[in-house]
Amino acid sequence: MGLQGKTVLITGAARGIGRACAVRVAEEGADVVLTDIADDQPEIPYSLGTAEQLEQTAELCRENGASVLLAAVDVRSPSAVQSAVSAAVDRFGRIDVLINNAGIGAPAGKATHDFTEDEWRVVLDVNLSGPWRVITAVAPVMVAQQSGSIINVASTAGLVGYRYFAGYVASKHGLIGLTKSAALDYAPLNIRVNALCPGPVRDDPAVDGHMTAVVADALGISFEEQVAVDLESVPTKSLVDPADVAGAAVWLAGDDSRKVTGTVITVDAGFSAR
Repeated sequence: MGLQGKTVLITGAARGIGRACAVRVAEEGADVVLTDIADDQPEIPYSLGTAEQLEQTAELCRENGASVLLAAVDVRSPSAVQSAVSAAVDRFGRIDVLINNAGIGAPAGKATHDFTEDEWRVVLDVNLSGPWRVITAVAPVMVAQQSGSIINVASTAGLVGYRYFAGYVASKHGLIGLTKSAALDYAPLNIRVNALCPGPVRDDPAVDGHMTAVVADALGISFEEQVAVDLESVPTKSLVDPADVAGAAVWLAGDDSRKVTGTVITVDAGFSAR
């Protein structure tokens, strides 16, 4: 129960890594504020997390004793982000941890010059400007508390390039830069900012995982072919589970990592060691 008494806000909590993180922090004693867009968007070429999936995440957290606040939030909307943060403070009085997990994997699947302005914009707006918007809303709460941990979920795409994913790669590289700069801004105030870089993550049905399928669709190959490519890319020959990423997030959220800030932690089955 290493997070007993803490309040954790998680974006993109309806499924995947977001749900895994939510359940783990609930198991560790935290109360949770769970947000997701909970609606499909015409400019994003796959189905997004739903209100039903967000409620399922909430129920799993309640089963572990957590108090839960839900909010439908598009991280492209400053007003929606601020409303959720205000509601969290009204309900719990504080926000101790932010897990900036909301993100999209497509539009993708084409050479850099083939992306349209709108395709480029939406990926950067969600994956880079979105986390910045949430930080701008949460940071004043943490500054007033003189404490907090901000965890940005980036990707190994923030460390290397990936063919046909220029927008996604650029957004995740940018998120790591944001992490390091924000860490310096808030270090004197006892607020830590770190990034997690998952490698190829298994589409775990227990958390409604879907990103391998999104990548396969973007590249025009089968799900099985993409899994084979992912397995070949990791020295362990086993994919990352969402629970593996959640475990690292719990450590960054807790007091055992109190001297860790401005760093990037890979959870990638050895992918980045090559």
